[in-house]
Amino acid sequence: MSQLKDIIYNCKKATSLIERKQIGRLTLREHVELRIHLAFCSVCRIFRRQSIAINRMVKILFNDAQERGTKLDDAFKKSLQERIEDKLNKNGKNL
Repeated sequence: MSQLKDIIYNCKKATSLIERKQIGRLTLREHVELRIHLAFCSVCRIFRRQSIAINRMVKILFNDAQERGTKLDDAFKKSLQERIEDKLNKNGKNL
């Protein structure tokens, strides 16, 4: 019963699995855990829908940029990566 509670109430893990599923495959166990969590958590279901939509939009923008030959310069990419990591570190401390 404790493992079931850990799955049902762990939104942090669920959001991580949602994002990982967008990139690649989940293990069978992870897939089952995510489905169980989503069955009980409406917030994570909304997050999943939003995540899927954002990833689709990014892919469309990325493909359009590639077709036009648009590229970000390396300094901008490095700055963006540092800002993302900084926000992730700050958010991780607040959880």
